[in-house]
Amino acid sequence: MHTNLSERVFQEIAQLIPSGSRVLDLGCAEGDLLELLSRTKQVKGMGVDIDEKMVLHCVARGISVFQGNLDEGLRDYQTASYDYVILSRTLQVVHKPVLILKEMVRVGKHAIVNFPNFGYLPIRLQLLLKGQMPVTSSLPFQWYDTPNIHLCTKKDFLNLCKVLRIRILQEINLWNGKRIPSSLGNAWATEVCFLLQGSSEGQSYVESIDSRSSLS
Repeated sequence: MHTNLSERVFQEIAQLIPSGSRVLDLGCAEGDLLELLSRTKQVKGMGVDIDEKMVLHCVARGISVFQGNLDEGLRDYQTASYDYVILSRTLQVVHKPVLILKEMVRVGKHAIVNFPNFGYLPIRLQLLLKGQMPVTSSLPFQWYDTPNIHLCTKKDFLNLCKVLRIRILQEINLWNGKRIPSSLGNAWATEVCFLLQGSSEGQSYVESIDSRSSLS
């Protein structure tokens, strides 16, 4: 569902992408981000989503889309075949986040990842004071019907990037859609966004890290 908050996040992502780029949007849902990028940045975009209804919705809007399961990786996509590979609000939903991150930096010359920050201080307080799974604007589901299975904090993601030897080029910390300083991000960002270094032409970044990491 397209909301004012998601629109603000999409605008931040759009600012990271030069006009005319080739973009692969993973977990594209109804195609709102691709529509924005096509309209404002004239990107050559392709979406991927597992939900047939979402795929049909994208097709009806004239958005190029492929139905696929991200947990199976991106083996049908060549190394460095896209300028930017995006995973927006989907990292916490996939079963194999390490696999998809590796695939993103292989397929894309750059990768963009954003997700709700489980380290947000009010979330911690809800757990501490109420003893219940928190519900917020960025995490609006109850524990029994949430699609989120791998919630993480900003620090968790930073640590994972170190383990995988993935270089972070830029980070954006958002509090309800508004930028805040990086130093406040882990405690006060409701959502975080990272621009990652991906593959160079003809060279797989993932191949260089697989031998140094046992994660899969």
